[in-house]
Amino acid sequence: MRPEIARLQADMRKLDYVAEPAIVTAVHLARAMEKPLLIEGDAGVGKTEIAKVVAGIMRTELIRLQCYEGLDVNTALYEWNYQKQLLRLRIAGESMAGSDDAGAAGESMAERDGKGSASGDDLEDLIFGRGYLLERPLLRAITRLDRAPVLLIDEIDRADEGFEAFLLEVLSDFQVTIPELGTIRAAHRPLVFLTSNRTREIGDALRRRCLYLYIEHPPFEKEVEIVRAKVPGIPEQLAAEITGFVQALRQRQLMKPPGVAETLDWARALITLHRDSLDAEIVGETLGCLIKDRHDMREFEEREVAELVGAARS
Repeated sequence: MRPEIARLQADMRKLDYVAEPAIVTAVHLARAMEKPLLIEGDAGVGKTEIAKVVAGIMRTELIRLQCYEGLDVNTALYEWNYQKQLLRLRIAGESMAGSDDAGAAGESMAERDGKGSASGDDLEDLIFGRGYLLERPLLRAITRLDRAPVLLIDEIDRADEGFEAFLLEVLSDFQVTIPELGTIRAAHRPLVFLTSNRTREIGDALRRRCLYLYIEHPPFEKEVEIVRAKVPGIPEQLAAEITGFVQALRQRQLMKPPGVAETLDWARALITLHRDSLDAEIVGETLGCLIKDRHDMREFEEREVAELVGAARS
């Protein structure tokens, strides 16, 4: 392993992210090549956490765009502050009315301009200036002037194909075009992470613009290490039993198999209940920490839970 990759792995471990060389190398290349990194995998395997940890290592701002069905460009990029614009127009109207009254009393044009009256063109330029622009995550990532931020485009598979196509310009050139202001280019290219749970296939055009990383559910030893890192003070035996039980669950045909996030929730719940080992009773009472689907919950009988507990403790 190259020294810079080893250092990055150590830095991630300091922030309690246990990453194997493939993950660390992908993150290192994304930074060095200034390329977006598309991360796919099942829910709860730690895709989003990578962006958070890297932002912490870089000591920079994490800007997050949460995708969803129906997400549009305005919500992701920018909107005009209509309330502020209307207020400015109202103030301008009152100022112009006052200037007309003053003009009737003989006040000069220069004096009236000094009090804030403006022509229609000047006013339009004013209210469609940067001061009236509400920056949404994508524009915020591009206009950050002091240092490059980390931009997390989370669950891109939930957005529609039209929004995905819009992202191509942003990820290719890190610039956006606003009709009233023109083209805005990034002073510092943000480090971009895109995550996907594969609820739909991401288009080839977007994939070609990214490096790619697929994260599997962790093997037993790694998941135990994650539990011990994320749940301080947990007994080693309990961490192993929890991990063994969860990994056995993943072997079953569940609609929503538990991810690492659920493993950690369950571990914290058991610590809260002052448990240092598993038994069928406590597992049955806390199974909702792991299984989040009623059809999956119905699959388990008390006998099956006891068998899984026995296997986890062996």
